Amino acid sequence: MPGLKDVKDKISGVKKTAQITKAMNMVASAKLRGAQEKMISFRPYASKFVEAMQDLSSGMENTDLPLMEVREVKSVEIVVVTSDRGLCGSFNANIIKTAERLRKQYEASGKKVSFVTVGKKGTQAFKKSGKLRASFNDIMGAFQMFNAREISHNITEAFLNGESDQVDIVYGRFYSVAAQKPETSELLPIKPVASDESKKQNKGEVSGSYTYEPDPDEIMEVLLPLFLNVQVYRAMLEVSASEHAARMTAMDNATRACKDMIKDLTRLYNKARQAAVTGELMDIVGGAEALKG
Repeated sequence: MPGLKDVKDKISGVKKTAQITKAMNMVASAKLRGAQEKMISFRPYASKFVEAMQDLSSGMENTDLPLMEVREVKSVEIVVVTSDRGLCGSFNANIIKTAERLRKQYEASGKKVSFVTVGKKGTQAFKKSGKLRASFNDIMGAFQMFNAREISHNITEAFLNGESDQVDIVYGRFYSVAAQKPETSELLPIKPVASDESKKQNKGEVSGSYTYEPDPDEIMEVLLPLFLNVQVYRAMLEVSASEHAARMTAMDNATRACKDMIKDLTRLYNKARQAAVTGELMDIVGGAEALKG
């Protein structure tokens, strides 16, 4: 059985750890509010952008724009968006596992795969694979739209130069404080999606046609790069909110685990103290019996 001092030192150490995890939980909770507000306010804009792109693409006559060029897929680039910091449970690990599973699927079908990582955790996971083409680190703590523009410009250049025939993005989507799940979507080529008017009518939504000036082809040429920026920025916002939510949950679990450890160690301390007291009493009784003899 460990000595009283050892157990007491362990209890003191666990109490200090619990204080740290509780403080980190509070910091993550405060940061989550801001990140969640940004994400929620941006979601309607991103959704409307997608609707506008669908309406424009349905009326296009020319689909030979560079970013809409569909070609035989020989090489695929996977953009992996993670956080820069850890201590958020299995959040980053789940994103990395999803990207790795996607890589194996593509390579099994004979395609070449490369990675672009956004966030230090993704870079650490893939830098030894020899497939990392570009990385963007130390930006997830405080990023702006220009960061998303830089990332989308990088992957667009590789696509236009023929280094990749398809670009996918893997990120953590925020569903709630308790649930953040990896999401995969195709970034390039941007494929035209015809809006389904019959579905809108069945749902009771207002449907109509728009007249664009200049023609949709010219507008799409300008909007396609912006659409890509929006998709990347939205993924970064989702990951930012998910990271803080996951860290808050992880630190809450760690604080509860510390409290359980303190209970167990306190019980062990009491047993050790009782054993020491019993041992001293036995020595006293033994000494008294020896004197009588």
